[in-house]
Amino acid sequence: MSPTLARLIDSWPATPAFVQTHTFLVLAANPLAQALSPAHTPGTNLVRTVFLDPDNFLVEPDPRQDFVACLRGLADTEVEDPDLEALVGELSMRSESFRRLWARHDVRGRTNGRATIAHPRVGTLTLDLERFLVPSAPGQQLVVYSAESDSRSHEALYLLAELTD
Repeated sequence: MSPTLARLIDSWPATPAFVQTHTFLVLAANPLAQALSPAHTPGTNLVRTVFLDPDNFLVEPDPRQDFVACLRGLADTEVEDPDLEALVGELSMRSESFRRLWARHDVRGRTNGRATIAHPRVGTLTLDLERFLVPSAPGQQLVVYSAESDSRSHEALYLLAELTD
């Protein structure tokens, strides 16, 4: 994880941002991203969380199908990736839902989307997200959430940022 990238996301107090690996392991997150969801804590694997601890993943629509389709795409290109093999093995053993989705063989990548987050402190937020590849660190992605200007979600993000200080 680049220290420069870590400093960059930390300099965005009103923009939730985090860096993840190709297997959805959070490497770094700014305070607002961590306040938005406990799943954005560094060291947390988003896929593991959504399948094994869904109460800590506050996003709708349910991202499980997208996560599995992204992992399936990796499995087709990243043959013998030990991190991917370990994650798929663990989830196959521990989650019926994962096994069912994995068996479908859906493949797709996702770079952007919209998420609705039911936050316990500031209410429901509807946020857009973008994923950017980090050219200096192959396999890493910068994930950034934003809200439409002058929306209820925009106000809620600023309130959450103030509560996070």
